[in-house]
Amino acid sequence: MTETIKANDPKNREEFLELIAKKADRPRHELANDPLVFINDLPETTLSGLDQDELLALAKTNSEAIHVDFKTVPVAKLSETLENFLTEKQIHSLLLPTFADEKWQKYGILDWRNALDLDKVYFWDAKRGRDNLVDADQSDAAIGFADYLLAESGTITAATVKEQGRGFHFLPTHYLAIIPKSKILPRMRQAIDRYDEAMKTGKLKTSNINFISGPSNSGDIEMVLIVGVHGPLDMTYVVVEDL
Repeated sequence: MTETIKANDPKNREEFLELIAKKADRPRHELANDPLVFINDLPETTLSGLDQDELLALAKTNSEAIHVDFKTVPVAKLSETLENFLTEKQIHSLLLPTFADEKWQKYGILDWRNALDLDKVYFWDAKRGRDNLVDADQSDAAIGFADYLLAESGTITAATVKEQGRGFHFLPTHYLAIIPKSKILPRMRQAIDRYDEAMKTGKLKTSNINFISGPSNSGDIEMVLIVGVHGPLDMTYVVVEDL
């Protein structure tokens, strides 16, 4: 521990950097004297000209390219869509978030949630600590709410919050994310800007933000696609078109 503290001491750091500069035969420089200047505005302007319908079409194309089952439904059909998902995947145990009833009612699925008839329905509860991970691991599926859908990559984003923790998204066998059409964004930059603003204003308090691009897969080195190694075997995105 003592060595770690010394290694992070400002005096030691300066001595180390001075030594590097001397050995490199070049003067020290500070970031303030060498500001970061972007050479273009591509992060902001890429896909910025697309309207919401065009973003939806692009999101569908790019999501399906990474093996996502992509659905678009009105609020009135959402509960039916979720019920069909449970039937098709033969779900016996389900993990749900613990957002307030108002959120479920907004999506028209409060009655559906309350009437679920499965062997086991788990609810992510921050007070239960690591027991949540056990529940998630034993769940056939999780149905949760995504914050945004990035059209460029088919990526959903979900901040870790007490109602829906990090393990919620990765441990169940099957995963379904509900996303309002209005929350489809061009790319990561726009999502980061929104999260940054939410955290600065105190609207969002989170330990991390999850960026999830389709089902878990491995095969970059082996050149053989293996799905479900580090997360769900499959993913379904349900975009609610009138929200």
